Amino acid sequence: MRYSNRYRSTSWLSGSFPPGVKWLLIVNVVAFLLMYFAADTSFQRTFLWLVLQPAAVLKDFQIWRLVGYLFLHGGVWHLLVNMFTLWMFGCTLEAQWGTRPFLKYYFLCGVGAGICDVLVNAMLGRWGSSTIGASGAIYGLLLAFGVLYPNQTVLFNFLFPIKAKYFVMIYGAIALLGALNMNSGVSNIAHLGGMAFGFVYLKSRYLRLRLPGMPDLRAQYNQWKLQRAKKKFQVYMRKHGSNRGPWVN
Repeated sequence: MRYSNRYRSTSWLSGSFPPGVKWLLIVNVVAFLLMYFAADTSFQRTFLWLVLQPAAVLKDFQIWRLVGYLFLHGGVWHLLVNMFTLWMFGCTLEAQWGTRPFLKYYFLCGVGAGICDVLVNAMLGRWGSSTIGASGAIYGLLLAFGVLYPNQTVLFNFLFPIKAKYFVMIYGAIALLGALNMNSGVSNIAHLGGMAFGFVYLKSRYLRLRLPGMPDLRAQYNQWKLQRAKKKFQVYMRKHGSNRGPWVN
């Protein structure tokens, strides 16, 4: 992932909003208000075309639902928790990466979480299950913050100070345990999927995967090219510069 100096000084501590986080907040809040005030009307039913459902995605090929579901929330608390977490961690990440890489990562995690949710529910025969919320993408942001700022102190449940790496581990463990209860009403599979896609993306640099204990083949190839170029240069100097003194750098 490329890093940008743009918005480098911005962070959640400064209370300012980089554009990516700002527009995600605006769109999510506006979508929630439209759904809330359009209760029991035909207009509200149009939002059903954005709800994530395995049958709609895999059978009817309504692929847009893998993005649309990220902007729907089931209640005020659901919206507030997700948006506060987006602001708290997203501002720092966007300040580090720049807006475009940040949004790319956010939607990659969100879509990846949706894919995991759809596939698992389809395998369990739950073709009519419905999932909404930005939590999959938000969990991807948590994972990124824990990887990039492992020793940064954050507030667990907004009360207890804890290092970011432990914060992420705890939330990941909670999601894993929650996934064992398929009737919890929470899509923990989507949470884990968002974290998994985020981890692979961050560690592989656009899917150029380096497995633990395996050699870095790209670095070895670059080193081989450098050694070959040096040998060619030495041969050239022996042929054409033998009467000259040694080169000094």
